[in-house]
Amino acid sequence: MFDRIDARLPTPLYTQIAQAVRAAIGAGDLRPGDGLPSVRALAAQLRVNPATVVQAYRELESDMLIEMRQGAGSFVRDVPPDRREGERHAAFRRLVGQALDEAVRMSLPPHTVRQLVSAELDRVFG
Repeated sequence: MFDRIDARLPTPLYTQIAQAVRAAIGAGDLRPGDGLPSVRALAAQLRVNPATVVQAYRELESDMLIEMRQGAGSFVRDVPPDRREGERHAAFRRLVGQALDEAVRMSLPPHTVRQLVSAELDRVFG
């Protein structure tokens, strides 16, 4: 879930962490009641300051996606299906945006991008 956290990206680390959790909730990889890694454990795993993880978890709690219980940890809340779908769509839009940013960096013209995306859609979805 946290394998795409990258300090070299312009997106702040706490935002990347929160986005990873949002995507996992949207995809159903995290379900209501599932525990998140402790702040210390995740900070150590990602080699970031624990305050960064706290900031991400607070953002998620403020958005009513997780519940932080003093002394017990952080847990996924029961998220309505339409909200989960919204999180899934937002995560996908971020990925598409990153791919399009890369296409611009590579100076690919829009018609080429459309052709490549269409070919991949055909390959994946038949």
